[in-house]
Amino acid sequence: MSLTLVLAASALLPGCGALPGGGDDRRTVTVWLMRGSASPEFLKRFTTDFEKQNGDLDLEIRLQEWTGIGDKVKAALKSDDGPDVIEVGNTQVAQYVDEGGLYDLTLESARDLGMKDWLPGLAEPGRYNGSQYGIPWYAANRVVIYNKDLFARAGIEEPPKTRAQWLDLTERLNSGGGQGIYLAGQDWYTLAGFIWDEGGELATEAKGSRGVWTGSLHQPAALRGMEFYRQLQALGEGPRDADEEHPPQAGVFAEGDVAQIVAVPGTARAIEEANPKMKGKLGYFPIPGKTAAKPGAVFTGGSDLVVRGKTDDRAGAVAVIEALAGKKWQKDLARTMNYVPNKTTLASAVSDEDGVAAMAAGAARGRATPASPKWAAVEADNPIKAYMSKVLAGGDPATEAKAASRRITKELDVSTP
Repeated sequence: MSLTLVLAASALLPGCGALPGGGDDRRTVTVWLMRGSASPEFLKRFTTDFEKQNGDLDLEIRLQEWTGIGDKVKAALKSDDGPDVIEVGNTQVAQYVDEGGLYDLTLESARDLGMKDWLPGLAEPGRYNGSQYGIPWYAANRVVIYNKDLFARAGIEEPPKTRAQWLDLTERLNSGGGQGIYLAGQDWYTLAGFIWDEGGELATEAKGSRGVWTGSLHQPAALRGMEFYRQLQALGEGPRDADEEHPPQAGVFAEGDVAQIVAVPGTARAIEEANPKMKGKLGYFPIPGKTAAKPGAVFTGGSDLVVRGKTDDRAGAVAVIEALAGKKWQKDLARTMNYVPNKTTLASAVSDEDGVAAMAAGAARGRATPASPKWAAVEADNPIKAYMSKVLAGGDPATEAKAASRRITKELDVSTP
């Protein structure tokens, strides 16, 4: 077997020899994965097993950095000598399809990969103009991380199941010098979940248009989502004009007087590193929905796997994806990295980890940003953040939402370069 784990062109792990009888009939499938997506131990286990199960294939995994990856992938898709399989962010698939560089994997998705059970927040952005190009690999989404001591002090015995309950208990927690919740004013991913819960959208694609998008923040449902955000954000001292990283909310929570934050469960590590006394005091629950029947909608981050259109070994590339996205290695990856598996039917694999279990419950109602190849331009100078700050500072929501919707529409205009 040969495991070549590479960052750029430098080998990080040695090969372990070729399978007997390989000879000239062996083929090498090259895979680009992002640094940190999977541990070296997982990759070694996977490669060893994959090459054992596929006796004519060698697997070469090359690790890439997220910084600058967009341009690097675009160049690779145009090259005659690039990777066969690439890990991409779930919201990046549309832009790569738009440039004509990916294989259509619709048939394999329906026939072999069990697409009916995929998490919607990974599957939907991997679909473009009715075809599936991105295969869900792993997911992560926000939950509520809470301080168990502060909940107990307020007499709160169990997490809320509805938005109304959430507001009520947060108001009870917002007293005695503490903050009921620390929610930064520009946490637009969290806002998106509230908007989706109300039946609204960040932007809407005109039916049959194949790419004509219009900003939708001014629609009634989206405005209801913003109103709930305003009420919740007021029950703490989060800055109105900054996002959750300015300052990093983990550090604020670690000081011990904040009852709740909205974050991925992995944030707990940063909290405990900043204040070791917080170990054992952190709890988790899914973001509540409008009713107790189901959790709130959440933005799902994570990765999809794609096949480069110019690969000369489509069969080998698909074999790698089938394995990585299959039950065995999905459960292994989820347990190893504390991710949510790519299918709702695999959520039990992380049921013994409180934070990941809460994340998996929310992921079943996960969504992604609009599947426009130009959405990255919206995020580059994000009008949603500016809109949120203006409303939280007392601006008229309808007026500010219309202005933000116009900017989104302009950025998503396919007729402009």
